[in-house]
Order: sequence, then structure tokens, then C-alpha cells
Amino acid sequence: MKLAQLERLVINALEDIKARDIEVIDTTRLTALFDRMIIASGDSNRQVRALARNVQEKAHAAGARILSCEGEDAGEWILVDLGDVIVHLMQPAVRSYYDLEELWGGRGPWRAREAATEELVASG
Repeated sequence: MKLAQLERLVINALEDIKARDIEVIDTTRLTALFDRMIIASGDSNRQVRALARNVQEKAHAAGARILSCEGEDAGEWILVDLGDVIVHLMQPAVRSYYDLEELWGGRGPWRAREAATEELVASG
């Protein structure tokens, strides 16, 4: 599966379960371990677990390999490793505390960047 397809699959799976503040960080220049980091928030342990489960189910159905999933027991921060894409699902307090976006150089919510890109493409 191509990187763009996997990224879109993960975002769709997160949006299906109403994830908040989805952010995609391009890490190709920062590490050779993975190409994208996707971070999203869920309001409760139950929602964070549901987000992780949905990402895994959609990825598996599409033929993507799930390398590991960590943190499902607590449900405060779950990491889903899809190889080229790493997905961090967190409750807002945990996300704020660890601030992965700052550590990895994120530039703002995915939706804002996607809209800006679409606007640039449309304007020629």
C-alpha cells in the first residue's frame, strides 16, 4: 500500500470515530524509521481504544501490516505502528503534557493544512 493511501486510510478511520485535532507530521527528513506520524485525540479511554481498534481494523482490511499496538490497557495513549505510519491516539491532557507536535515539528491541524493545500492548487 502506498504511503498516501495508508495516510488517508488512517485519517478516515479516525474521522469515523470522531477523533479530534488530527495532525499529520511528515517525518521523512527527521528519521528513517517512519515517514508519517499521525496524532489525534479522543475524549475518554473508551474512545481512544475505539480509535485504535478502528485504525487497526481498517488497515488490516486494506491489507496493511500492523507491526504493533501499545497502550491499549490504559487507553490514555495508544500507539499503532503501521510501519511507514505511526499513529498516536491520546486523551487531551496526555497529549498536551507530552506535546509531540512540538517535539517533531508539527505545523498545525491536518485540516488546516489540507485546506491550505487545496486552496493553493485551486488558485493555480
